[in-house]
Amino acid sequence: QVQLVESGGGLVQPGGSLRLSCAASGFTFSNYVMRWYRQAPGKERELVAAITSSGRDINYVRSVMGRFTISRDNAKNTVYLQMNSLKPEDTARYYCNRPIGDFWGQGTQVIVSS
Repeated sequence: QVQLVESGGGLVQPGGSLRLSCAASGFTFSNYVMRWYRQAPGKERELVAAITSSGRDINYVRSVMGRFTISRDNAKNTVYLQMNSLKPEDTARYYCNRPIGDFWGQGTQVIVSS
């Protein structure tokens, strides 16, 4: 069965960095677009970044452009989200998603606070 397992969240000070990972299993990872979403308390889930199966095409929500980088390693069945220059408004639970079939991980919490 399809499984997506996120890791790498935590507490970080403003301006700091974190690298999220999403380990995928149960499907041919290299064939699928992958996305990162986030959801802050009291807010709707928001698409943060997306990457095509080859990694050639990438999109970001405007608020993270220039600070976050999505990437993937198809040999390791893993998609990453490198987050730099973190701001308090980046605080949220971050989810990995495979849009085809609408599969989700359990999420990893990111808290940006001094």
